[in-house]
Amino acid sequence: MTRSLIPIITDIGQARQTVLRRAAWDDQEVPDVVRAGIRRRFGEELTPAAAVARVLSDVRRRGETAALEWTQRIDGVTLASLTVSRAEQQAALARLPAALVEALQLAKERIEAFHRKQPMDSWVDAGADGVLGQLVRPLDAVGVYVPGGTAPLPSSLLMAAVPARVAGVTRIVAVTPPDRASGRVPDVILAAAALAGVDELWAVGGAQAIGLLAYGGATLKAVDKIVGPGGLFVTLAKRQVYGVVGIDGIPGPTETMVIADAGARPALVAADLLAQAEHDVLASAILLTPSVELASQVQIEIGRQLEDLSRADIIAQSLSDRGGIVITASLAQAVELANAYAPEHLCLLVEDPWALVGQVRHAGGIFLGEGSFEVLGDYVAGPSHIMPTEGSARFASPLSVADFVKRISLIGLSLPAGQRLSAAAAILAEAEGLSAHAAAARQRMKGD
Repeated sequence: MTRSLIPIITDIGQARQTVLRRAAWDDQEVPDVVRAGIRRRFGEELTPAAAVARVLSDVRRRGETAALEWTQRIDGVTLASLTVSRAEQQAALARLPAALVEALQLAKERIEAFHRKQPMDSWVDAGADGVLGQLVRPLDAVGVYVPGGTAPLPSSLLMAAVPARVAGVTRIVAVTPPDRASGRVPDVILAAAALAGVDELWAVGGAQAIGLLAYGGATLKAVDKIVGPGGLFVTLAKRQVYGVVGIDGIPGPTETMVIADAGARPALVAADLLAQAEHDVLASAILLTPSVELASQVQIEIGRQLEDLSRADIIAQSLSDRGGIVITASLAQAVELANAYAPEHLCLLVEDPWALVGQVRHAGGIFLGEGSFEVLGDYVAGPSHIMPTEGSARFASPLSVADFVKRISLIGLSLPAGQRLSAAAAILAEAEGLSAHAAAARQRMKGD
């Protein structure tokens, strides 16, 4: 194993025990800086989950008043109000450079076009026994969490709000933490909210924002579902309010896995790994390749390109702690390891990426070739960049219109069909020890 900014691992067994090892969500170690922050803000030793529970309980009781106080206590920002008017959103849209507005508009249009292709049709099947079917109805109200901690993410607002609007959601509420220096929501997020047509925008983040969305307050009315990525406390809060509201999933830090062959360009592979490591010190950027020469060249390129990047410290820690280059016996073995890892993003920088697509079983998104690099997926490709992490791509899917609708079963059997089927229903009810169920079925069997 070569020791450098990003390690090269030649032993697959070692790779499985280190960079490719999935820790259980609840078993992940809490960083010292997080523990210190909890002690400072709560005045005692609490687990992150206990701290979140305390915030949620307070917001449930006192609504916006509690949220304002926790915003001051946690974020150090004193606000007179949490609401952000549409006039403020439009003003920010006018202040931004034209090129940035055009880029936001392009992203919005491509996201909308992609999601309009997703099926969400109702259907009815009328047969001899009557009618069976499915009604698809949009949710009434959705909350969109927009991260804004180390960097404002207007792209996340678009990636959630636009599919919700396509699905027909009546009320879209966006929440995002105010900037700690100015106390304002950054202009680029205000502009994205204006372009996406959100109905309400609130300057509140963290667990207090999730509490307001779930429980409501004097002014902010509760939503039916909360979507969008966030940090540790947001994720824990979403987990704790699930059942009161729906959630899109339990997102963890971003992760990208690149499979590359000897023909891949080292500079591009390195650039893609660096781009994802930039998100967070807990982000995972992993390269799988059968080419030892490519691995060495990528390692060198990472060190060279890092010098020019503004978030170099974050990237360096991410690559050192959670990144890695794994030498595989073949591309087939690389795909096998990727399926076991189930990455959020799987990038195929190989001569014939389509030859591998059929082998991929678990991934949030597959990026085919050098022209489909993951950064395009973050912003303007079209599919939502809110994708399953922490191995949940084994059973979960990227955010889509399906997350903003619900299905209602439609049952309209004829009386003769009901009478005929009642005998089987009564037998099954008796097997379950439910005598009233059986009796209700037998009442229909009488035919009068």
